[in-house]
Amino acid sequence: MEHYLSISPQLFLVLAFLVVAVWLFITNKVRMDVVALLVMIAFSLSGILSVPEILAGFSDPNIILIALLFIVGEGLLRTGVAYQVSEWLIKAADNNEVKILVLLMSAVAGLGAFMSSTGIVAIFIPVVLAICAQMNISPKRLMMPLSVAGLTSGMTTLIATPPNLIANAELVRAGEPALGFFTFTPIGLMVLVLGIGYMLFARRFLDSGSESKEKSNYNRTSMNDLIESYQIQDRSKQALVMAGSSLIGKTLDELHLHSQYRILVVAVERWRRIRRIVVTASALTDVREKDILLLDIANSELDWQAFCQEYGLKPIEVRGNYYSEKAKSVGMAEISPIPESTNLGKTVREIKFQHKYGLIIGGVKRGNKLITEDLANVVITIGDQYLVIGDWKQIRELRSSNQDFFMLNYPSEIDQVAPAITQAPHAILSVVTMVLLMVTGLVPNVIAALIACLMLAKFRCIDARSAYNSVHWPSLILIVGMMPFAIALNKTGGIALAVDGLIELVGEWGIHAVLASLFILCAVIGLFISNTATAILMTPIGVALAAELQTSALPFVITIAVAASAAFMTPVSSPVNTMVLGPGGYKFSDFLKIGVPFTLIVMIATVLVVPILFA
Repeated sequence: MEHYLSISPQLFLVLAFLVVAVWLFITNKVRMDVVALLVMIAFSLSGILSVPEILAGFSDPNIILIALLFIVGEGLLRTGVAYQVSEWLIKAADNNEVKILVLLMSAVAGLGAFMSSTGIVAIFIPVVLAICAQMNISPKRLMMPLSVAGLTSGMTTLIATPPNLIANAELVRAGEPALGFFTFTPIGLMVLVLGIGYMLFARRFLDSGSESKEKSNYNRTSMNDLIESYQIQDRSKQALVMAGSSLIGKTLDELHLHSQYRILVVAVERWRRIRRIVVTASALTDVREKDILLLDIANSELDWQAFCQEYGLKPIEVRGNYYSEKAKSVGMAEISPIPESTNLGKTVREIKFQHKYGLIIGGVKRGNKLITEDLANVVITIGDQYLVIGDWKQIRELRSSNQDFFMLNYPSEIDQVAPAITQAPHAILSVVTMVLLMVTGLVPNVIAALIACLMLAKFRCIDARSAYNSVHWPSLILIVGMMPFAIALNKTGGIALAVDGLIELVGEWGIHAVLASLFILCAVIGLFISNTATAILMTPIGVALAAELQTSALPFVITIAVAASAAFMTPVSSPVNTMVLGPGGYKFSDFLKIGVPFTLIVMIATVLVVPILFA
């Protein structure tokens, strides 16, 4: 009761802000970065924090470090390093499911030590689908191991995930030694081994295993497969632009063919000097005499002959192998929105998909339903699959960015040469240099990452555009916007209150009980807000708790960082889980069934091992 009475009006207000922020995170009606900015405004208007305190996150070196690590990950993508690992894994798929699961989880955790776990999982989803097709098994058996490995990768190195960097920053602020690059590695390897062993056992509960395991002749998805799957052939038409056509001299955007007739121009074939070339259709592509237009007509009621007569076009028969013949110029792939995409809830027309990505959408799969009409008004929804058609360069850029969509399936015809594949050795050299500088402590971590980024630029592994585009700005704003909560809770006595409560509840039971209570608290909070926000709120409590118990804060912040990454329990606990939900064909209950026991296993192992390793 005395604790209740000791709560100041300002602390009540801080807790109210926190409740509202969590509610907004749960409902997902407002973008997370916008919520973070609203938090900053609320603290300013309430007078709880000063302007320097509210903007403290912008001066934190860890914010710059996280941004630089996005660029390092982009360098590994553009040089094909990450894809070469995935292709190697496909070659290693020799019909041994146990071997594949072990190699898959190890490869994902290894790459995730230096790259975003969301980006890694996006790369490996089509790889896992390909392996499942090759081995004739259900994707359910490998998709969840993929997400578990992606989450576990955050526990492997200091730079693997923002919660680790936040934990390190809080330790330094408390006057304790900074964490080393490989401080988390023993815990990460332990959880990875536990995860591999657990998934080898638990995968049987995800799928009956009744599928035939006879080795099939594996063929990667081809463009013809996608054409058949999305019924493109039935809707494809070709027409020659005749002299005097009213289309001549106008851009495709000015023609409004889609809004008026639901017709998409997929490609334009035209004469250039003495040969015909295929020009990717964009909003600014102009129509010329003797052009051949490849059209996707999603209007079953359109009178094709009358349309051609009205616009001065001559119908041409579309050969069945047209797309295969033009595969070097016209590409296609399947994509799906990432959970953090800013496009969710908006229509294709609202996000100006063709303008933004240089591609057109040729069809949408929503569950078992195929949508081919009125595609401009389709609302971008998690789990949807979109067939995109256009230039291979644009498709590769979309595959590499992972900012709004991830590549679910790309056909065998794609030119798999990464934009800077010849620079792969230089990319590896840059990352190794960064790691060595961080391990030896010759320069601060943020300077080591900056050196790596400059090396990647010098060796042409990245260019300015790809570097700036690779930074996930909403994540950075989220971190900056949530940092005032930690300052406000400390300033208003909230952290002291939480520490007193935990000590009163479990303090007499020893350090293992205290660490377990912190882990459980993080896991519960992590069901509603991001792991980064969880770490921001909990690490100050861990440090204060250690001070109250007169012991090192290291075991406390390590436990909190691991717990923040252990988001195994629901498909919405982490973007990594949400991404595998559709391709794996999972239900919400599958994550509870597999994730809850594994979270308990990780908690028990962490609580037992951390005090020994970090006494």
